[in-house]
Amino acid sequence: MAVTADLDKQLDKAYEGLSVAEVLDAPVAALAGVSEGDAEKLAAAFNIKTVRDLGTNKYFRLAAALADLEASSK
Repeated sequence: MAVTADLDKQLDKAYEGLSVAEVLDAPVAALAGVSEGDAEKLAAAFNIKTVRDLGTNKYFRLAAALADLEASSK
């Protein structure tokens, strides 16, 4: 099954229109609202350099799973 999503509002203008793979390989500052300073802090604290690194980081995944569990229990 094909899935489509309009990510343009979630990305910095320079990254709009890229494929999902290209966005995943982009620096975290490609995400709207994530500054270069934020990206530097993520790299220093968690060695997160790309969107893929952020999405697969064990701490962020655990936090998201816990939030999902709470939301599903309401």
